[in-house]
Amino acid sequence: MSSSAFSFLALFLFATAASAQQPGSGTVSGVVTDQNGLPLPRAEVRVLDPAGAETSHTFADETGRFRLTTPSAASGTCRVAASLTGFQPATVPCESSTLRLVLNVAPIHETVVVTATKTEAPASQVGASVTAFTAEDLERRQLPLVADLLRSSPGAMMIRTGAPGAVTSLFVRGGESNYNKVLLDGIPLNEPGGTFNFSNVTTEGLERVEIVRGAQSALFGSDAMASVIQLVTKRADRRDSQPHFSALFEGGSFGSVHGNGTVSGATGRMDYLAGAAGSTTDNQAPNNNYDNTTVFANVGVAMTDTATLRFIGRGEFERVGTPGQTAFGRPDLDAFFKRHDGVVGLSFDQQRTPMFRQRMTYSVSLSNQQSTNLIADPPYTPTFGNLRAPFQFSDFRFDSLTTLQRHHASYQADWKLANDAAHGSQMLTLLADWDGERAELTDRLASTVTSPSRDNFGWSIEHQALWPRVFVTVGGRVEKNENFGTAAVPRGAVAVVLHDGNRRFGSTTVHANAGLGIKEPTVLQSFSLSPYFLGNPDLSPERSRTVEAGVEQRLAMDRVKVSATWFDNEYRNLINTRVTNPATFASQFFNIGLTQARGLETAVEVAPHKYVNGRFGYTYLDSIIVDSTSPASAVLKSGQSLFRRPKHSGYAGVTWHDSRLTVDLDGVFVGSYVDSDFSSLAPAILVGGNYSAWDARFAYKLTSKLSATAAIDNMANASYMQPLGYPALERAFRAGLRVGF
Repeated sequence: MSSSAFSFLALFLFATAASAQQPGSGTVSGVVTDQNGLPLPRAEVRVLDPAGAETSHTFADETGRFRLTTPSAASGTCRVAASLTGFQPATVPCESSTLRLVLNVAPIHETVVVTATKTEAPASQVGASVTAFTAEDLERRQLPLVADLLRSSPGAMMIRTGAPGAVTSLFVRGGESNYNKVLLDGIPLNEPGGTFNFSNVTTEGLERVEIVRGAQSALFGSDAMASVIQLVTKRADRRDSQPHFSALFEGGSFGSVHGNGTVSGATGRMDYLAGAAGSTTDNQAPNNNYDNTTVFANVGVAMTDTATLRFIGRGEFERVGTPGQTAFGRPDLDAFFKRHDGVVGLSFDQQRTPMFRQRMTYSVSLSNQQSTNLIADPPYTPTFGNLRAPFQFSDFRFDSLTTLQRHHASYQADWKLANDAAHGSQMLTLLADWDGERAELTDRLASTVTSPSRDNFGWSIEHQALWPRVFVTVGGRVEKNENFGTAAVPRGAVAVVLHDGNRRFGSTTVHANAGLGIKEPTVLQSFSLSPYFLGNPDLSPERSRTVEAGVEQRLAMDRVKVSATWFDNEYRNLINTRVTNPATFASQFFNIGLTQARGLETAVEVAPHKYVNGRFGYTYLDSIIVDSTSPASAVLKSGQSLFRRPKHSGYAGVTWHDSRLTVDLDGVFVGSYVDSDFSSLAPAILVGGNYSAWDARFAYKLTSKLSATAAIDNMANASYMQPLGYPALERAFRAGLRVGF
């Protein structure tokens, strides 16, 4: 047995033995939920004597349950009170039977997230900056692609090379586009080395999307340098045994057609949800047609009252024409990109005792990517207005095929070490991960194949300590990578409630978070055989150091929430090529870069009326290249601001929602940023951005089962390029019908 396999087995046996410890019996127990019956983890629960004095307190666990031991409960004269930021408090008399405390949501309610700590927790208690898009947000926004959703997250900059379906990259707080860990229900989706293209990732079948900003490698290992994005899939309500079906069909501009269908339900101990969706559009440029199909399934089986086995499956299948920089010249009429992604996962979740929970997961994610251009189109001279390149550009043929596999196994054990007035709530999490990365890189024109692989292991420990006004999370990870060896990355976060709040002046919470991030090289950087970008097996990992501090203030009876967060990030050991032989232009990958980014994120939410909700966010980013990976480049040399990362950006939106009509207006604004036309225009264009774009969404309930929908993208018909040379889609309209029963 290998040492890593032995570590997994030892951790499992130790966890199982420790779970035999049973907590003492309690005289007051129950569950805290919202008005929809959903559990509220980490709600504060207090026992009050007849005079209103607190005799003991605790926090609800991840399922909303609580248990308290107190002499006051035995007499039946006490009361139990529960509270959580973003919810209305509730109080009930003590009883001998199980209590249920229902907290109604406030006008601006709290969101429970799982990504920040790998356990369910209210966003205001995790200490890190978190944005969560809920099921209501997804339905209201009617955005088929996750990339368009993430644009309205503080600190996030999404770059798409043209219309929907094109290469789409996310930059968070000045980090590179491969510094974001992307997960589906905890399953890693990144290519080896962190690369992730959001071009074909849809919102179909998703219940929630979370983004945690800052380095999170202490929990998630490689790639979590600047953020973690988690896609949470829908699951059926096991309490509802009635089968349900929903479908949507819509069409619109540029020959667009979009449809989906979902079936869900529960029977006995099994819950199931499965569906499929498809979309097609011609977009606006020649050879830019985009076709995408999504299939998804989530099936769970309750093996016992405390143990569940769950299957997750998802596939995204894309084909898009790639005409190139059509703003500067003729489109390429035959080049295309085809991508088929799939992931399947099996997880086992068991609450062995009230104090111990264990989770095991095994998954396989696959990606098959083809980039092809077999016809050499005629040469052209790039032009833009009065600008013109001094020479012609020639097409070149290529035909590459990349096949990637990631096997992932994980074991997580959560112990509740204490949960009482004297010690607060103390939880210890131990985590072990294995990733088996397999790749096959094929150049079909050159008839060359490279088949790299590596096995990586990681061990994490996290301690969460909760008191009525203070929430602390500390932890660290040891990452053992087959390429760069062993590295350790810590993280710590704290949130402190300075003011509990009242009807006029709500709660005031300050938070701070700091951590180190780490990222392995890509397979190309480590294993490429090409003399023009030769791989380097001795590369060190890229690293980040991120620090943040902020404040959240609630006002006007929870109808206003204002937050501001300052951050300071450093990214070092950046990998790029360096010429090793000027005569032959041979080059090899080296660790040669250092960048810094600091700034401020602000966000405001308002709910002035039960039908109206508004939101606004602004990000200021001050970035600089300290050591350049390409010192000869005008846009990548030392002293420049970071490439395609604007100093000023933000978003705004307002929603009207009553019993029949929903109207949603959302916009983003992006200031200027360093860019390049990459077309040798004279003089060169070195600045991009400086635009705003607005989308409108409408839904009207015709009957209890049938609704009409409409959407207008880029409703002001803004003309801009993102990035230079790639025109964004003009105004587009679509409308359809949604049915559900």
